[in-house]
Amino acid sequence: MPGFNKILIANRGEIACRIINTAHALGYRTVAVYSQADAQARHVQMADEAVCIGPAQVGQSYLKIDNIIAAAQKTAAEAIHPGYGFLSENADFARACANAGIIFIGPSIEAIHLMGSKRLSKIAMLEAGVPCIPGYEGAVQDQATLHEQAQRIGYPLMIKASAGGGGRGMRLVQAHSELDEQLNTARSEALNAFGSGELILERAVLKPRHVEIQVFGDQHGNLVYLGERDCSVQRRHQKVVEEAPCPLMTDALRQAMGEAAVKAAASVNYVGAGTVEFLLDQNGDFYFLEMNTRLQVEHPVTELVTGQDLVAWQISVAQGEPLPLKQEQIRLSGHAIEVRLYAEDPAKDFIPQTGTIMRWRPALLDGIRIDHGVLEGQAISPFYDPMLAKIIAYGATRDEARRKLARAVEDCVLLGVKTNQRFLANLLRHPQFASGDATTAFIGEHFSQDPSLAAATISNKELALASALFYHASTMHSAQQAERSGWSNSATAGLDYVLELAESTVKATLTLVHAGQQPRLRISIEQQSFELHLLDADGENCTVEIDGVRQRVPYQLQHQGLHLFTHGGSVYIQNATHKATGSAEATGSGLVKAPMDGAIVEVLVEPGSHVSKGQLLLVLEAMKMEHPLKASIDGVVNRIQATPGEQVKNRQLLVEIQAHEAAVSAS
Repeated sequence: MPGFNKILIANRGEIACRIINTAHALGYRTVAVYSQADAQARHVQMADEAVCIGPAQVGQSYLKIDNIIAAAQKTAAEAIHPGYGFLSENADFARACANAGIIFIGPSIEAIHLMGSKRLSKIAMLEAGVPCIPGYEGAVQDQATLHEQAQRIGYPLMIKASAGGGGRGMRLVQAHSELDEQLNTARSEALNAFGSGELILERAVLKPRHVEIQVFGDQHGNLVYLGERDCSVQRRHQKVVEEAPCPLMTDALRQAMGEAAVKAAASVNYVGAGTVEFLLDQNGDFYFLEMNTRLQVEHPVTELVTGQDLVAWQISVAQGEPLPLKQEQIRLSGHAIEVRLYAEDPAKDFIPQTGTIMRWRPALLDGIRIDHGVLEGQAISPFYDPMLAKIIAYGATRDEARRKLARAVEDCVLLGVKTNQRFLANLLRHPQFASGDATTAFIGEHFSQDPSLAAATISNKELALASALFYHASTMHSAQQAERSGWSNSATAGLDYVLELAESTVKATLTLVHAGQQPRLRISIEQQSFELHLLDADGENCTVEIDGVRQRVPYQLQHQGLHLFTHGGSVYIQNATHKATGSAEATGSGLVKAPMDGAIVEVLVEPGSHVSKGQLLLVLEAMKMEHPLKASIDGVVNRIQATPGEQVKNRQLLVEIQAHEAAVSAS
């Protein structure tokens, strides 16, 4: 097979950056592709060449096969690495590469097609003798047949999009009364995400562990497994924490699962990197879940415990070289854990967040690896998955890795966009997770009341620091401004600040104890008083001594807004001291606004419709997920300002509902 020298990466974000790193280290040239929204993205800046492949929408850029093939031909790239997501498991894309004489760094077209269908792959696994969960994987997909099969399987059961992944098109059904609604939602989400509404049904395996086996094959018929990863900690069937090895794995169980995974891969003559996912029940029995015919998001934990570069293996195998190791040469050492840093708000049911990255300082600690595609000034748009970075820790033991990771998560400085940072740190420190006993039910059963799932709180001490930073900025602006504010070196009168957070307003009284470049201040908030010595503040970090304890705190001032870094993540505080008083939007006002930037998928009501509190009004799609928007009051729909397919902005008014009482009095 002829070799290649230039690789086009048909992806974006952290995985594109990660592939570029290995490709460059091995001496290959690289080509990035990008949408118009990603023109300044990190992966574009890292590659040797880059080609724009279309507008921001994925269907017109990253999923546009012809545009990506044209970019490869334009730059004379002989190979394409698809990363994960997008076209990585698209048999038509692999076929288009072959037709264009371009090497696809991945498995065969046939393997992608078969394993890309949960329905067809499950049939193949049953024929190969791989243990599978009882269910329905038939071709007949009408509602009546699915009802009949659901009755046969029994409840609870899982609905899964046959072409799906990442929790999209997947629903747990507890009772027959829920079936129709969940089938419709799963099918709609599957159609939007994968272009196929085909579903399978399976008996729900409750409280299992989600354990996956990394397999690798070459073009010479060799197949190996590189240990397992435990991905049990999940939210809405999406992985939150991944680790290697599995905390309860035995040598005998690892061998049994590994051999079953190799059997699954061998049944389709598998070549390249693949992952066979299993559910492991409380009796120690395991069942085939699916096979992912690509590199996994969580592959770094396997790399750390095996000492291997899986992207380098992929490139080598695509060149026609044999696997670098035989099964008996693969050794596992130490422990690795990974978490995914997302732009999302855990306090609002993990709604994806959009905005601008004001500051990004990944934690540089021993034993920590951070894969990311983040740049300061980067706009986080609604068009792509909200994952910003992967934070991975390696240690000699699981507890060492866990402890290092918790600190690294807390120490990564990201300002400007809400993230799940505090949620991840609290989860890693939870006793149940620390014990290694977490199953897929962990978050629901042990973590549902965690403070990280409520609106972020900020201590009075941090509010005192915010007041000091606002004061420092105003006095440093000019000495004249300080005089006009009534301040002088001998001033003792209090200066009041009104600070607005997302959920509250706080008053702080600041008194100057000693003026100068390093002012000493006394700040009172809600009957608490703090002595604060601001030693320096350069616009990025401040060094402050509060009640005798010194610390360094990252921050970013933007007009009258302050992005302040805490171990709970980024908080935004507004100086509302001179802001005109206005009435806040009341809860249950009847105004339905977009919770984020996104596209309207469906409008289910019309003007004049009578609606009840909690009734579904619209469906918004953002960052690959559908979000239901419901009525907050009983009433009559007065106005609708949204149409299917329309792109809407965060906080844009979509529906106005008039309360029943108001509607009656108006008539």
